Amino acid sequence: MSISLETLSPAELKALIANAQSQMQAAHANHVQAVREKIERLLKSSGLTLADVYPTRGGKGAKGPKSVVAPKYRNPENATQTWSGRGKRPLWFVQALKKRGVTAESLLIEGAVKAAAPAKAVKKAVKKGTARKVAKTAAKKAG
Repeated sequence: MSISLETLSPAELKALIANAQSQMQAAHANHVQAVREKIERLLKSSGLTLADVYPTRGGKGAKGPKSVVAPKYRNPENATQTWSGRGKRPLWFVQALKKRGVTAESLLIEGAVKAAAPAKAVKKAVKKGTARKVAKTAAKKAG
């Protein structure tokens, strides 16, 4: 079946493209289903499960089981929202820091380990000769 595309109107071309895309999606779905059935038959005949063949390990490129980190910060407006301090800052944390008088330390959960003085502040203080002052302030915050 040969179609001369040059003779088709824009509306006919759009209809042809839509039909071709629909046909492509159906063919892809059929192909995926056929492959799944083959895999299931192979696993069943081998006495294995998909988890035996492809064990999950906590994410893309993970070397071992994913460890759970205790939450470090809590949203004061919604106590169910917490953050461990790792990864991207959640939206509630960023918005809370924009409020007057709110600091990361004020959002700490009771008993959570406080962060040490930032390295940049310490380096800057060493350059200015106020390292002792920064260390003293950091010790007060930690204790």
